[in-house]
Amino acid sequence: MRGPHNIWRLIVTGATLERTGAMGVVLDAMDAPRPLRILARTLGWPFKWLGYKGDVNMPPAPRALTALGPAYIKFGQVLSTRPDVVGEELAIQMRVLQDKLPAFPIEVAKKMVTQELGLPADEVFSEFSEPVAAASIAQVHQATIAETGEVVAVKVLRPGIEKAFRKDIDAFYLAAEMIELLSPASRRLRPTEVITHFEGVVLGELDLRLESSAASEFAANTGGDAGFTLPAVKWDLSARRVMTLGWADGVSLGDNDAIDGAGHDRSVLASRVLELFLQHALRDGYFHADMHQGNLKVAPNGDIIAYDFGIMGHIDEYTRRVYAEILFGFIRRDYKRVAEVHFEAGYVPADRDVEEFARALRAVGEPIFGMDATHISMGRLLTYLFDVTERFGMETRTELILLQRTMVVVEGVARSLDPHMNIWQVARPVVEEYIKGSIGPAAVVRDLGKTAKVLARFGPRLPALVEAALIRQAGDVPVEEASKTKSRSVWFVAGSAVGVAVLLTIQWVWF
Repeated sequence: MRGPHNIWRLIVTGATLERTGAMGVVLDAMDAPRPLRILARTLGWPFKWLGYKGDVNMPPAPRALTALGPAYIKFGQVLSTRPDVVGEELAIQMRVLQDKLPAFPIEVAKKMVTQELGLPADEVFSEFSEPVAAASIAQVHQATIAETGEVVAVKVLRPGIEKAFRKDIDAFYLAAEMIELLSPASRRLRPTEVITHFEGVVLGELDLRLESSAASEFAANTGGDAGFTLPAVKWDLSARRVMTLGWADGVSLGDNDAIDGAGHDRSVLASRVLELFLQHALRDGYFHADMHQGNLKVAPNGDIIAYDFGIMGHIDEYTRRVYAEILFGFIRRDYKRVAEVHFEAGYVPADRDVEEFARALRAVGEPIFGMDATHISMGRLLTYLFDVTERFGMETRTELILLQRTMVVVEGVARSLDPHMNIWQVARPVVEEYIKGSIGPAAVVRDLGKTAKVLARFGPRLPALVEAALIRQAGDVPVEEASKTKSRSVWFVAGSAVGVAVLLTIQWVWF
């Protein structure tokens, strides 16, 4: 579907921002420079009449994004957690995009439940409420299971949501391709690959069977985390377009007045949100990647409840260690080590000067420390890092996009609870604990043990593998050289066997 016809979608986007009055609001909130304002208004104003009218009862920005479709709504959800970027007033306006969107009729939801579960909805559930929350992808109903009397939450996808999302993403692809064509410097950021990554994440959110699986895995990983709970998945009442979970009572994490009224300490909650995210990302490599206020509650006992597991992030163990070392280096203000980690991981081309890169990183980190906590911003730090890495030729790491985006969102949620929170002070003990367990001597021994197990499994096959390699090589090298190679290979096999024995002994003694 990609092609020039999507230009129309981009024109309609600008026209809708103009018609709803959102263009000026967004430009003002983000303090856009004068040239950008002139360009945006020049492109949008002539086509204003083509824009969607939207819901006139909503503020301009949410009105425009809601009218444009689900992908734009997702963008607005991120902005709703960033008052330091778009301003407090606009951030509050954007929160209606999290779970207060217009709902579709209950009859449509029941019909979909019947189709997906293969049983009449009224037989499965003795009670089925009007929507209690409606977001960009789905809406939620409170229901009672007829057989057990248990109160549950039933999530139902919006009708036609798959087609609508593909249309939005299709236009994003065109925009990315145009950016790459018109701005060669932007190719370093691989915008098309970024959209591909985003598409994979979003399309996964449109299959509730995958979300049920994600919720189950997340629960298994976090079962021992104090102050954190998840609703249980009801597998027998879940399908592709319907998902049933245990009901979670609590106060929305976006309602500060209700949180205060319930007697919860918002400073404690703010720190816990950030700590939990870092623990899940570093310890497990599997984290909730859509942690805005609409997906978080505070239980009566003070536990944080998370739900909506459509977007989950995964990073492998090596990347987690790299990320932790970079973050820890900034916390300790050890910019030389941060620079070295970038080079060791291959994030920065090897032909660049590590000392110069370290000095550039110092220029990023030093302005952050010593600031009042209300002025410390992860968003600002990422902006500075963007400028520095661009100069040093660092390419966008698609595997870190979701992690970085979630970090920004979580910081926004925490700061909405406690504007005076210092993210570095909260993050330091979590990162230090991970460093000690994953990069210290014990971790080295564990890594050697894993290597030994792999070598032990292949041990009986090593001679045959070496002989096969020598036979292939024999046709390409002189007989004398092949003989020498074979001799070295025999010693290599013998050394490997001894090494395996030593490593297995170390592992047995250590563990």
